[in-house]
Amino acid sequence: MSEGEVFHEKQRLELCAIHALNNVLQERVFTKETADDICKRLAPQCVVNPHRSVLGTGNYDVNVIMAALQSRELAAVWWDKRREVENLCMSKVQGFILNVPSRVSLGIVSLPLRRRHWLAVRQVSGQYYNLDSKLKSPVCIGGEAELRTFLTEQLSQDVAEMLLVVRREVEEDGSWLNADSKK
Repeated sequence: MSEGEVFHEKQRLELCAIHALNNVLQERVFTKETADDICKRLAPQCVVNPHRSVLGTGNYDVNVIMAALQSRELAAVWWDKRREVENLCMSKVQGFILNVPSRVSLGIVSLPLRRRHWLAVRQVSGQYYNLDSKLKSPVCIGGEAELRTFLTEQLSQDVAEMLLVVRREVEEDGSWLNADSKK
């Protein structure tokens, strides 16, 4: 499969969480409206919703991502960065959603600020792709060895976090972790 055949939503407003969800699912499932509905369900009594930007431009938090995945019979498993990525059972993981620092820019001017950004990584036709919505197109990472290197590099940033996207039963039985690493 060529990079042109890999589903890839590009960045709009502060909707990187929605783009990461759709990119990891490889189809347009979630919209700003569905994410806003999730926010309302998570905090029904709040005038200012804590799960999104007060400006209404997105910037959704991890709770929205987790609820969205649950609506698809999937789960988000927080990856403990103290573990080695070699401990992952890749065949049980449908994809990855990372939260990484990202530069802030206004047009062509890059500001000395960093914000948090959600991005997706997933296997398509035997190759893993970086599906970051800020990229012009998907970037092929390669096979499993290259993916492990990529994830290790991403997680080496102090504030980077990773969620494993797995089926609910995989979350429940813990099979996303290699058997010998569960000890």
